[in-house]
Amino acid sequence: MRYDVIGDIHGCYNELIELIEKLGYQNHDGDLSHPEGRKLVFLGDLTDRGPASIKVIEFVYRLVKQDTALYSPGNHCDKLYRYFLGRNVQIKHGLETTVEEFNQLSSKQKQDVSKRFKKMFEAAPLYLQLDENRLVVAHAGIREDLIGHTHKRVRTFVLYGDITGERHEDGMPIRRDWAKKYGGDPIIVYGHTPVKEPRRAGNTINIDTGCVFGGSLTAYRYPEDTTVSVPSSMPVVEEKFRSFDD
Repeated sequence: MRYDVIGDIHGCYNELIELIEKLGYQNHDGDLSHPEGRKLVFLGDLTDRGPASIKVIEFVYRLVKQDTALYSPGNHCDKLYRYFLGRNVQIKHGLETTVEEFNQLSSKQKQDVSKRFKKMFEAAPLYLQLDENRLVVAHAGIREDLIGHTHKRVRTFVLYGDITGERHEDGMPIRRDWAKKYGGDPIIVYGHTPVKEPRRAGNTINIDTGCVFGGSLTAYRYPEDTTVSVPSSMPVVEEKFRSFDD
């Protein structure tokens, strides 16, 4: 199977459609297909911060239901799921934009969106092991020794990265550069940490190119080992991009 893994969308629906078209997918009255039989893979953080999170949810849900796409969650997905369950979550760090969209829907629409998202989230694996474990897709990445496991420590790593427990001045968690130390054989495709260009380290590649912060939306093509991007329509927020000392 050939895969196209798409990085953090964060409500950037127009860029998502543009990228999918650029990848060669064809839309037949809502049914998506690719002449080469490729499959889309979403690595989480579908929503928050961008202008059209609800449209992204509906679109991805339909593709997953049709088995045209695979999905594993990100930390923003996890938080939205808890919000839809009625849990006491803080409506900030981007969730407020999705909640604002959601509150503009009718009662029936709210019920449908919540039900579909919860169903998709609950059916999703924590991370994806594809092509006999040659390709691993995990939202914030995964260490080699954690592949094949799903305990609480793995869940924290996959959703939030290799966090230290400390925080930056803006309140965001400080994360270790796990990818720089990765020496495993499986190719790990991840996002979560915005970078200006897809960032390769060993057999890892970060494809969160910060679409919602004015960068681009990127897909990783497997097994070709190439990337395809479309530019963002959002204003550039330079301080949101992480630079690495490789």
